[in-house]
Formats: sequence, structure tokens, C-alpha cells
Amino acid sequence: MRLHSRLMVTAALGTALALPASANDFDTYGQAPPEFVPIQPVSDFVFILGLGVGAAPAYEGASEYKMTFKPIVDVERFRWGFIDVGGEDDRGGFSFSPSVSAEGERISADYSALNGLDNIEASYALGARVGYEFVFNDAISAEIYGAVRYAFGGAQGLIGEVGMDVTARLSPQLEITGGPVVNFASEEYMDTYFGVTSAEAVATGGRLGAFDPTGGIKSVGLQLEARYEFIPDTFVTFNASYSAFVGDARESPIVKSGSEQQFTVGLGLARRFSF
Repeated sequence: MRLHSRLMVTAALGTALALPASANDFDTYGQAPPEFVPIQPVSDFVFILGLGVGAAPAYEGASEYKMTFKPIVDVERFRWGFIDVGGEDDRGGFSFSPSVSAEGERISADYSALNGLDNIEASYALGARVGYEFVFNDAISAEIYGAVRYAFGGAQGLIGEVGMDVTARLSPQLEITGGPVVNFASEEYMDTYFGVTSAEAVATGGRLGAFDPTGGIKSVGLQLEARYEFIPDTFVTFNASYSAFVGDARESPIVKSGSEQQFTVGLGLARRFSF
């Protein structure tokens, strides 16, 4: 707003306080005209936080499933100094964000298919994700992305994925995102979860043969997520995925004793917070 415009608004407000309001200053329902409505400040930090429950394979390559509990965390906007990421005006182009994942511990005695194998402690992975979004219209967009993380804990090595997500905003409340994804892992990581040492092969009584996998593409699949804002800033979420092991992961005796096809499904509740 220009300086002289500010002075005019200030003078008008002063007159309004000194004199009775004219009937023309309000609409039929007694509401102030738009120029009297204060502008809401843009939040510097907007994020979504919640909790999801679902079902997933008990371990990589398992045919058995277990219940899962996972946090829902999504940063929609972050503004600090010259950094301004996210928001409705930031659709399209390159994006960069942290990437985090975790794999729970694998206790071999809990599963008959793994008896004789060494236990694996929980693994955690930290890294980065980069993507490029194509915006076709207000309702449809597509993003090509890739992520790489370094795993530590029970397993070490590089893991990550590349894929494409298509997002359809079917209404102001309903958004659906999904697309293909390819997962990869380094040899060190693959050896931890899909390898079988000679000593382990003997401990299984020969049921699982010795196997030394190499790194590369681990699996290919599809993933889908839907989010419905049933009341302002509160969402119910649904997600599902399918993947199939390929290459050395598929040839692993651990996968052959379980399943090369993996499914996940989940339901969650989350809320948006703004600061």
C-alpha cells in the first residue's frame, strides 16, 4: 500500500471513531466492508503432525504381517530469513528436504523361517530428498523425485528410492497422491538383511543356503496416499503400497522362504499447526 493511501485509511478510521457510523459503511447483515477486515499474517512455520496405524511385513521378505505404529510428519511451509519454502505459491519447480527412515529390529527366534540367523538391531537412516514438480493445473501435478540416506545401527550402507508421484486435488478437502517407486541399497546394507553367511547356513541345518548379495535395485512397486480434511486443519489419511523384490534381493534364501511380494496399508489422524 502506498504512503498516501495509508494516510487516507488512517483518516477514515479516525472519522469513524469520532462520528456515528453511516448506514453505507456496513452491508445488509451488519458486516464491515472488505477494506475493514484485517489481513491475516502468513505463518512462518506450518507442519502436520499425527499418528498412523497399519499392517506391514514382519521383516523384509516376510510372508507374515505385523501391526505398525508410525508418526505422521509433514512440513508444509518453512520461512526463516531469506529461506522461504512451501505454501500455495511455491508449487512447481525444484524442492529439497531431509529424508528419514527406520527399520525395526529383527529377532530370528520370533520367526520359524529365520531360525539360525543372527539377530539384527534396529536401523536408522538420514539423508536428503530432491524433486521437481510439474504443475498442469490447479488440480493435477506430478513430481519426479529421488532420495538417498545413510543407514546406521543394525545395518550400515546407502539406501534410497527414485519415483514419480501424481497428485490429484479432487476437492479443497480431498487430495490423492500415488505413483511408481524403485528402491535401491548398497552391498553392505543388502548383505545385512538378505545375506546368509556360511555359519548361519550351518545353524539353520542347511534349510537356508549361504548367500552373498550385491548392491543395486532392491525392489519396484507402487504407492498411494489419500488425505481428507474433514474439519479445518484436521485430516484422516489412508496409505497403501505394493512392492516386489528384484535382482539379488529376490534370489535371497530369506525371501524365497517368505514372500517376494510385499504389501502395506495404514490409516492415520493428523492435524495442521501454524506458528
